[in-house]
Amino acid sequence: MTRTRIVWASFAAAMTAVSGLLLAVDDQERHSSIAPLTLMEVSQPGAEWDPVKPRGMELDRQRWKAIVIHHSGGPAGDMESLERDHRAAGLSGLGYHFVIGNGHGIGDGVVHVGYRWDQQQPGAHVAGGPDSIAGIYNRHSIGICLVGNGNRREFTDRQIRELIRLVKSLQVEMDIPSTAVHLHSDLAEVRNPGMHFPVSLFESQLID
Repeated sequence: MTRTRIVWASFAAAMTAVSGLLLAVDDQERHSSIAPLTLMEVSQPGAEWDPVKPRGMELDRQRWKAIVIHHSGGPAGDMESLERDHRAAGLSGLGYHFVIGNGHGIGDGVVHVGYRWDQQQPGAHVAGGPDSIAGIYNRHSIGICLVGNGNRREFTDRQIRELIRLVKSLQVEMDIPSTAVHLHSDLAEVRNPGMHFPVSLFESQLID
């Protein structure tokens, strides 16, 4: 059995009960009006920050059971351009919960949060249909995107440092184990966040 199938099977088993509890909420969210793009600069590199506190509503700790890491696929990008790309792809808005800049569009290592996190809405960041295992991940995992293309070049040191800080903060706040922190390529047949993503370094810093 491949690593992807093992991860999917484990997550599906763990989420069966939670999915049942949240189906009605998810259905309401899918049919609600789309919120406008909201931007918030959460962190300058090295600053004291509270990345997990949504604006205007309570943190839904029951929902969030995993974290998935992505790249944007392009060498540059800001929240507006990513929003446009996702809408052009047929999504209702930015699919990620957090985006970490590389200095080209968003400051190097600067973390932004999108409306899905502020409003505690499901993501749209794992490839696959809404009724697949990917759909479960989109409903119950936190999507974090690094601006850049990890198949072409390395991410910046600041990006990786702030990614680790963000992921560890989310792990602590939501009690998410390291086994529930995934790369997009663990869950789908994609090369994302790419061959240059520092997997060993990243995994060594996670909270068990």
